[in-house]
Formats: sequence, structure tokens, C-alpha cells
Amino acid sequence: MKTIKLSTIALALCLMSFAPLSKNESSKGYTLRSVIKTSIKWNNTEINLGDIPQNKPVTIEYEFTNTGDSPVIITSVQASCGCTATDYSKTPVAPGEKTKIKAVFNAAAKGAFKKQVTVITSADQNPQILTFTGTVI
Repeated sequence: MKTIKLSTIALALCLMSFAPLSKNESSKGYTLRSVIKTSIKWNNTEINLGDIPQNKPVTIEYEFTNTGDSPVIITSVQASCGCTATDYSKTPVAPGEKTKIKAVFNAAAKGAFKKQVTVITSADQNPQILTFTGTVI
């Protein structure tokens, strides 16, 4: 167990030695600087489906564009309930490219609803919350 911990620490130190440095004037020392910029722009994060039929699956698509300088990786997509299935690209999204997060909602109960899909990407430390609303008739 000690060997694994020591190996992990050695690997981390080795990788850090290749990170670029920039002069930090306030402390007269050197600090790591971020070279890779990743960012995304969502076309929409909230969708109103209006009236939808009961027990008939509805597909919702959220699209984003990689507006950064490096590929974006979608690391996790989770629906807020078992009535929603999700699908997304498992390959990196290159700069300038678009991709879609798909959610398939199958409503069993009639009435108004508001559901969430939580997306985690390499472009942001905070999860992106996508919502869809409507009424099951």
C-alpha cells in the first residue's frame, strides 16, 4: 500500500515538473499558470415542452459549442429521476465543434413537471444544470 502511495506522489511530482511556469511579481517566486483554455456556450439550458402525452417518450436535446482553445470532455450526465434517460458523446469535443446532450423523458403521471439533467465537463468546475418543463396530458 505504501508503494502505491509513493508511486502516486512520484508520478504527480514528475507531471508537475513539466507544467509551464510564469513569474509571479508579488511573491517574487514562480507559480503554475493555466495554458489551456476550455469554455463552452450552451444554445439553451431551459426547454418548455408544453403539453406532452402520457407514456410516450419525448426526446429533448441541449446543444453546446466548444468556444475554447482545447477539446472539451463530457465527464458525466445525470438525470434527476428514473423517468429520464440520457445520452451524450463520449469523445472529446474539438474547439469550434458542437455536440448534443440528449434526454428521453417518459412521463407516467399526469400533471405539470420540472426535471433536471446535470452535466459535468472539463470546461467548468461547476456542473451545468439543464431543465425541461411541461405538462403531461
